[in-house]
Amino acid sequence: MQQPLAFRMRPQNLDEVVGQQHLVGPNQIIRRMVAAKRLTSMILYGPPGTGKTSIASAIAGTTKYALRTLNAATDTKKDLQIVVDEAKFSGTVVLLLDEIHRLDKTKQDFLLPHLESGRIILVGATTENPYLNISPAIRSRTQIFQVFPLTPEEIDAAIDRALADKDRGLGNYPVQLDDKARHYLTTTTNGDLRSALNALELAVLSTEEKAGKIHITNTVMHESLQQANLEGDQNGDAHYDLLSAFQKSIRGSDVDAGLHYLARLISIGDLTSILRRLLVIAYEDIGLANPQTANRTLTAITAAERLGLPEARIPLASAVIDLCLAPKSNSAMAAIDQALADIAAGNAGSVPDHLKDAHYKGAAALGHGTDYLYPHDYPDDWVDQDYLPENLRGKHYYAPKANGKYEQALGQQLENLRKKRHQD
Repeated sequence: MQQPLAFRMRPQNLDEVVGQQHLVGPNQIIRRMVAAKRLTSMILYGPPGTGKTSIASAIAGTTKYALRTLNAATDTKKDLQIVVDEAKFSGTVVLLLDEIHRLDKTKQDFLLPHLESGRIILVGATTENPYLNISPAIRSRTQIFQVFPLTPEEIDAAIDRALADKDRGLGNYPVQLDDKARHYLTTTTNGDLRSALNALELAVLSTEEKAGKIHITNTVMHESLQQANLEGDQNGDAHYDLLSAFQKSIRGSDVDAGLHYLARLISIGDLTSILRRLLVIAYEDIGLANPQTANRTLTAITAAERLGLPEARIPLASAVIDLCLAPKSNSAMAAIDQALADIAAGNAGSVPDHLKDAHYKGAAALGHGTDYLYPHDYPDDWVDQDYLPENLRGKHYYAPKANGKYEQALGQQLENLRKKRHQD
C-alpha cells in the first residue's frame, strides 16, 4: 500500500522545509545548529500538520543521521531501548518522539542519560504547551521551539511542489487544479499542510481522467476536504486559547471577533465551556456598568441549555452581541481581589466589639454588641460608625468607574457617604 502524499513529501533536507523559516531559514537557530554540527535535543510544539515531523526528517537528512520515530504514549521502554542500542553501535540517532507530553516517568528516566550523552538527539513533538505539560526534567535538557500554522502562500508552494514531483508527489498525473479549488485547499485547512496534501491526493486519485486531464474543481475539493480543520479539541491548549480569545474579544467590545470565536467553539461542540465563560464575562467584564446584562446572559444561557446545539447558537449569539456592546467595568472584581490580597497578607484584624454577635447571655459582659448603632433608627437609614477592623480603618477597596449610568449612580452615592464619614 502506498504511503500518503504528506508522508512521501516529507523534506529530505532543511531547504525543503515549508514554513517555519524563523527556525530553519538562513541564519536561523536550527539551521545554524545543523551547520555547526552542534545539535541539541529540542521540543517542537504547535498545531498538527505544521512541520514538526518535517523538521526532524530534514535534520536527519541534512546531517545523514538515522531517523527513528516513536510515540510517547503507545511505544514501550523496549522500543526506546532498541533506538538506544542502535545509537551505541551505529552512531548518533535522531529520535522523533511524538506526543512527548504523554511520556511517563519510567520512559523519561530511561531516556534522560542518553540525551545527556548526546547519542540520542531528541526531537519531541507536541500540540500541548510544553511549559505546562512536559516535566521540568525533560524541559531542562531541551531547547523549546514553537511552530506556527502555515500561511496560504506556504501551502500553495507545497502544493505546486507536490504536483510537480514525479518521484514522491503527483507529477505523473495530469492534474488541472482550478483556482477556486486551490484557494479552498490553501485556506480551509487553517495552516495544516498534512491535511492539505492528503486532501489533494484524495481528490486526484478519486477523479476520473477526461480528455487527458484530471480536473479538480472546487466541488471536488469540497468533497475531498469536507471538514475545515479547526484547532481546539476540548482538552488541549488550543481550546483554552480559543476561550481566552473569546473573552478578550468581548472585553474589547469587538462584536465580530466575539462571534467568530463563538462559532469556533460551537463547531467543536463545547457548549459547557461557552456557557460558563459567558457568565464569567457578564460579571467580570461588564459587572456594575450594566448589571442587567448579567440577568439577560443568564436567561440566554438557560435557553441554550434547554435547546442544545445547533439551536443554542441563537441565544448564544444574542448574549455575545449584548456583552460586546455593553459598557464595561471590572470594578467589582478589582475590589474583591484587593480585599482578598489583604487577607492573604495577614491584614485581617479583629472584628470590632460593637459588631460582634450579641445574641447570647453574657455577651454584654464581654462588651460585644453593646455600642452598636442600628442604622434604621437614624435618618436616611445611615449612621456614622466604624465597621472595618481597627488596622484597616480608612481602607478603600471599591473604585467605581463611570462607564454606565448604574455605576455612575453608585459612585455618586459612595462619594456622598465617604464625605459624611468622620474619618474623611
